[in-house]
Parts: sequence; C-alpha cells; structure tokens
Amino acid sequence: MQLVEKKPECANQQGRILLLDDDRIILDSLSEFLDMEGYHVSAVDSFEDAREILGEGEIQVAITDLNMPNVDGLEFLRYLTANHPQVTAIVITAYGSIESAVEAIKLGAHDYLTKPVIDDELRMSIQRALKQQALQAENIELKNQLKRHQQFGNIIGQDKQMHKVFSLIRAVASTPTNVLITGESGTGKSMVARTIHQQSDRRDGPFVEVSCGALPENLLESELFGHIKGSFTGALSDKQGRFLAADGGTIFLDEIDSATPSFQVKLLRVLQERQFEPVGTNKTVRVNVRVIVATNKNLKKLVEEEKFREDLYYRVNVVDIHLPPLRERVSDIGLLANHFLDKFGKIHNRSDITISSEAMKFLARHSWPGNVRELENVIERAVVLSLGGQIGTDDLPTDISEPACNDTIINPNDTLAEVLLKSEKKIILSALERYNGNRQKTAKALGISRTSLFRKIRDLEIK
Repeated sequence: MQLVEKKPECANQQGRILLLDDDRIILDSLSEFLDMEGYHVSAVDSFEDAREILGEGEIQVAITDLNMPNVDGLEFLRYLTANHPQVTAIVITAYGSIESAVEAIKLGAHDYLTKPVIDDELRMSIQRALKQQALQAENIELKNQLKRHQQFGNIIGQDKQMHKVFSLIRAVASTPTNVLITGESGTGKSMVARTIHQQSDRRDGPFVEVSCGALPENLLESELFGHIKGSFTGALSDKQGRFLAADGGTIFLDEIDSATPSFQVKLLRVLQERQFEPVGTNKTVRVNVRVIVATNKNLKKLVEEEKFREDLYYRVNVVDIHLPPLRERVSDIGLLANHFLDKFGKIHNRSDITISSEAMKFLARHSWPGNVRELENVIERAVVLSLGGQIGTDDLPTDISEPACNDTIINPNDTLAEVLLKSEKKIILSALERYNGNRQKTAKALGISRTSLFRKIRDLEIK
C-alpha cells in the first residue's frame, strides 16, 4: 500500500480530499499542492486503499484518474455513487475525450479535468465542489427543519395553530401536570395524549385510554377503580381498575363531560390525593399516575349550567391544549392527505398511487365535520376503490365531490358558527339517507365514532 497522508494545521478548515492515481509523480505533485492550499489529503494508488479511506467516512472530495489498471476511474465513480453518494468526485485524465467526459458526468462526477492539471483550474474545481456540498447539506437541514415543524411525534400540521399545540406539548410533557385536551371529535385528542406520554419520563410506563362516554354509568366506576367479587350483580371475580393498570404511567380519560355528578366527586379525589377505593371495599389504593382528560364540549359552559363541578374543572384544566377543527387549518389538508396516501398506499400495496390536483381542490373545500379522522377514512377508501394510478374526483364520496353544503340556505344574519352547523346537519342527513338510516355505516363513512354521531344527531335535532 502506498499512502501519502498530510495533515496541515489548518487542514480541517477547508475539507478532506482523497487522491486516487496509479502515477506516483502525479500523487506527490497534487498532494504537495493541496497541502499548501490547506487541505487534509489522503493519496492512494489503488482502489482497495481508496475504499479503506472512504470507509472512515470523512472524505468530502475524491479526485480520481480515469485510466488505471484493475479498477478504472469509471468503475470507481460507480462505487462512489452506490456507497458514498455524499462524496463529490472530480475526474482527471491524460487521455481526455468528449465521450469519456460525458460518461464520467453521467456517473456523478462533478468536474472533468485533463492533464497536465493547471493549479488554478483544480483550485476552482475543488472550491465549487465544496460549495455544492455545503448547499446540499443546507438543503437537507432545511428539509429536516421543515419536517420537524410539520410533525411532532405522530401529529402532523404546518398551520400556526398546530405549532402552538406542538409548543404546549413540549412544555408540559416533562411535568406531572394534569392536562385538558379540547376540540371537536376526530381532531386527534387521543394522539396528542399519547404524544405527551411518549415525550414524558413516564414513556416506559403504561398508557391507558378510557372513553367515559362509551361506558354506562353503573360500570364506569368499576371500570376505572376496579371491584371485588360479589360487590354487585355480575361481579363474579375481583377486577383491577384502569387507574391501577396505569400506575407508573398515564391514564387518558376521553369524553370527560359525560361523567355523572357522583363520579365527578370520586374523580376529584383521585386527582387531589391519587388514591381511591375499589367498588365493594374500604381498602384504599394509592397510585402514581398522570391524568390527561379530553372533551369536545365547552366545559366552562357546563360549569355555568351546573352540569360539571367547578372544582373538578379547575383541577383538570391546569393546562388546556385546544385542537382546531380541520376546516380552520386548510393548509394542513394537503399535507395530511399525502401522509395518509403514503400510509395506505403501503398498507394496500399501492405505493405508486397519487391524488389529482382537482381531487385535492375538492378536499380543500370540504368542511370536514369528522375532521382528521374523516379525511383519513376518505383517503383509505379512495386508495382501495381507485382503479387507476391516480385518485380523481370520482373516487371521492359524493358529499365531497358534490358538496351538500352548496345547497345550504345561508341567512345573511347567521353567524359563522350557525352556517357551519347548518352545513354539518345537511351532511349528516345526506349520509344517513345514503345508508338508509344505518348509524354504524353512517358514522364509519363520516369518520366519526358512533357515540359522536348519536351526540351530533341529538345536538343538531336531527329526526
């Protein structure tokens, strides 16, 4: 192995260069010149030696001769492209031709110089190569920064409202503080709760999720606090509650607004003292658990209406993270649609499928009563049903490709909230009609839970 390695004091200021040439005179001459220019130079006369130096991972520019025995310069370029694409290559040769120059550039060479090499030409070529590398590194960093701004954990969003959500998650994750997450159904409250848990020092502990609205009143207390055998009809054995299951981790209570007054009293005690008694026993159980609650209701209004305890409200509302509805973050629709397209394209073995610009316009115009969950379902449906390589408007549900809200009569005196409620009601009515009143299918098509659909039917007074 013939290796010349020179390390001037200022070497790392300008970069590290690999020289590959079977001509010893050329190696010595170029090494001396580059050494004087302040570069860290590794000079070798064989492909094997070059590969060993490249394996150290510090080379920025590789200067190679084109005509060499065994492995020539073109083969070396192929190796660089395949194994070290971050290294910029410069080709030098005494037998220059247009054909060899074109081939070298095609294989990724940054520049092509003929021997005898002129100092100024080599100097300029290296400077251009390092400048190109710096720009590429800057572009990669900018893309990474953009990705970091657009995604936090599994939550995606570039809207300024979502940046505020990201900031709140970062601020609160490392603390034991109770968190209240508010927002409409389908906005991603569960995902935010999971992200807080994953970013906290409890990440290795359990994450337990409970939908309070999905449990009957007589079972909610037992589900959360547990019970002993025989404590009530049907209690055939002892049962560990969800709070104890979440010990050392996080418990997420969704739809907290549905909690009954009696249960609210017991929940308040758990939040204050981190202790409770399972149903049917006086034995006190202590737990180390973080509590995150969520609601799609206005809890403050419920407090004013005396439907929710004021002391419990202030106990859970230490930090309020509000998730905006999708219709208020239109700039995120395309970002989310492409994310779900990539996700379901892989799941359904259709990674090459795209969305037409016309279909994307319809997605952007839709009011999304089911929010992000509805968009996710729409994209999966389109991926599954689309016959071509591109999702078009015909692949979208009719309430999106033929928006029902276009027929909504808007009163000039209506507020924005009233207009949106009318549009939402018409969309739900249209979906119910399309599925012949089947609420399970309607909820699935709208991308919301059946519980949420029942609540919307009630609140919107749909007959």
